[in-house]
Amino acid sequence: MNTKVLTAHVPLPLAEKVDQMAARLERSRGWIVKQALAAWIDQEEERSRLTREALADVDAGHVIDHQAVQAWADSLGTDRPLPVPR
Repeated sequence: MNTKVLTAHVPLPLAEKVDQMAARLERSRGWIVKQALAAWIDQEEERSRLTREALADVDAGHVIDHQAVQAWADSLGTDRPLPVPR
């Protein structure tokens, strides 16, 4: 696989944590950074997908009344919680 070198200035405490983790896992600093970056990108892609899905629901008129959600949330700590609004 082709690769590309990326550089970034990171705070010293974060760099030290990366070094500590690399030593503990017996992996290279680069491996730790690649794993972290891949996980972050996956998380952001999922967040973007869920946002697009939610906006499509709103555009289609699939929304829940604010008062219904508020009543449900207020009921959660009580002896008689309401069902999740739909």
